[in-house]
Amino acid sequence: MCRNFLPDPLPDGLVVELLDQARRSPSAGNAQAVEFCVLDDPEQYWRLTLTAQRRVEFGWPGLLVAPVLVVVLTDPHRYVRRYGEPDKAHTGLGESTEAWPVPYWWVDAGMAVHALLQGASAAGLGSCFFGAFEHEAAVIEGLGISDGLRVVGTAALGYPAADRPSSSASRPRRPLDEVVRVRR
Repeated sequence: MCRNFLPDPLPDGLVVELLDQARRSPSAGNAQAVEFCVLDDPEQYWRLTLTAQRRVEFGWPGLLVAPVLVVVLTDPHRYVRRYGEPDKAHTGLGESTEAWPVPYWWVDAGMAVHALLQGASAAGLGSCFFGAFEHEAAVIEGLGISDGLRVVGTAALGYPAADRPSSSASRPRRPLDEVVRVRR
């Protein structure tokens, strides 16, 4: 994750190409419920999420100059509608979002985010994915996002500048034998 960007604009069409790949990531029942709101004026986002005081205190000022932000959205009700169709109705998942023991709208959106970040890296870009948390409602309202969509998070895209990793980057990876279980 890059937290320090150059303000240089990205080539025309590159973000659309990355999103075209990201939208092709796996989707339960092929519900295709992930959407993207592209902001080539990221100030639109920062006005909604960072007060002037918080900007002064913000630990990652280089993040604020990323030339593009992509707000990743998902529509849980597309899953409910899809699983209410005849070929999926037997699952019972078409009843409501509460019927889903695992809310696959978040899983599928995570796969789309991963594809976006991997594509950005392959294109020589830096990227950083971060959550909206308590700002979700403000982002939805402020950006005029359709009713029913949820904010998964936001991806900053741009050319990386010299960076300092977050303190989380120093945490060691769990050993492989702790995370892989082979059953025979």
